[in-house]
Amino acid sequence: MRIVIGEGSCGIAAGARPILNKFVEEVAKRNIHNVKVTQTGCIGMCQYEPIAEVLVPGEEKVTYVQLTEEKVAKIIADHIVNGMPVVEYTVGNVTK
Repeated sequence: MRIVIGEGSCGIAAGARPILNKFVEEVAKRNIHNVKVTQTGCIGMCQYEPIAEVLVPGEEKVTYVQLTEEKVAKIIADHIVNGMPVVEYTVGNVTK
């Protein structure tokens, strides 16, 4: 399983670095070993930054947008630990 954070200049300006750090912190705190947290360049939806994509083998990619550190904790608990994506934080379900 991978969590990929958009770290293009738009993502960094929107606060992607603390989001990346929070994902790493939450994964370590929960002692989760089957998740790799990585970064990538611009994901292409600058208006929705900070963005993270959760990639689970055999499942459709889930794109989380307008992230905060509080949202990250819920994503880890609900999606990563319990397998239930947090639909209200996904790209098709938020308003800017």
